[in-house]
Amino acid sequence: MKKVFLLLSFTTAVSLFAADIQVPIFRTVEVDSKLEIGYGVVLADIDGDGMQDIVLADKNQFSWYENPTWKKHLMVENLTDRDHVCIDARDIDGDGKAEVAVGAQWNPGETSDAAKSGSVHYLVPAKDRTQPWKPVRLHHEPTVHRMRWIQTPGNDFELVVLPLHGRDNKGGEGAGVKALIYKMPSNPKDVWETELIDDHMHKTHNLEIMTNLPGSNQNEVLLIAGVEGVFLFRQGDGGWRSRQIIGSEEGDTGFVGAGEVRSGNLPGGGLFVTTVEPMHGNQLVSYTPPERGSGRRLGTRSVLFEEMADGHALACGDLLGIGSDQIVVGWRGNRGNPENIGIKLFIPLDGQGKEWRSVDIDPDGMACEDLKLGDLDGDGRLDIVACGRSTKNLRIYFNDGQ
Repeated sequence: MKKVFLLLSFTTAVSLFAADIQVPIFRTVEVDSKLEIGYGVVLADIDGDGMQDIVLADKNQFSWYENPTWKKHLMVENLTDRDHVCIDARDIDGDGKAEVAVGAQWNPGETSDAAKSGSVHYLVPAKDRTQPWKPVRLHHEPTVHRMRWIQTPGNDFELVVLPLHGRDNKGGEGAGVKALIYKMPSNPKDVWETELIDDHMHKTHNLEIMTNLPGSNQNEVLLIAGVEGVFLFRQGDGGWRSRQIIGSEEGDTGFVGAGEVRSGNLPGGGLFVTTVEPMHGNQLVSYTPPERGSGRRLGTRSVLFEEMADGHALACGDLLGIGSDQIVVGWRGNRGNPENIGIKLFIPLDGQGKEWRSVDIDPDGMACEDLKLGDLDGDGRLDIVACGRSTKNLRIYFNDGQ
């Protein structure tokens, strides 16, 4: 009888929590309607005024949009023969102004010739950051696809660069993807030292800088998603160590690789990791750590949504101000279903990550290629910034609260 009472109490608590949730009103502002593709977006303070600006990787331009006017400033144009593909910006020297690294020469079918596929550049700002920046070419592997600045255990900042394929990889088979970390010299125009993080994964797609790992003495660890699963990487005195946290165990069904990966906290403080599956897939999935005594090694899988076409954007954060995180997911449509585009918000309703509520943010105006969360207007609430592929737009969804 006692067990039944506890179950009913928990169910009642979940119902009350769900009833109490009030979804914010999101106000849409179109920042730019003339993008060519809008490969990637990041939020960072570029000019040192204390407000987050929007930094964008478009097909032939790297630009930033100045908060709060959203005036566009071109940083670099036509950096390589082929498309620009990725960008990250972060204040790594503590001066209040972000440093910027970019990737270009997007040619995913060429895995052998580094001259024809991939590039990594550090952008040196002009004294007036609204003027063009000067690129510094760095070493790269073919098919450079994603990059993020990460804080090391020694509180330095280094650049993680992730290709899509391994060198000479064909059809996802062959050499593993060389995930590299770049160490900035005192003069960024000098040679940057690189270190191999990992080369056992094949056909990776995205990465996450994770800051909420329980029991970790590191501020930031790394998650990488690919066809084999999601792996967690930590730096130590002996180099990088890894373990798989998501994938298939004996008897599992459903997992066929992951494209996007992010992490967050459930009501009560429990950890979840969320993915888009498969790569460019239709499913939004959440994972919670395996229960003690279950015999499982990998996370417990729950499908939250499976009606996307080309799921391609993912973020976690507390947009509702309730002390736990929500998921924002975006998808861009594909050739078979070009009208299936959108952005949704998913709210966890229990501490086990089993019950979720979904809310439309933009069901028909954003073919979402990438999105980020940040407080752009200083009101203490997280806003959403997204860029669209076929819709060719850059939008802010201001979180105006209830």
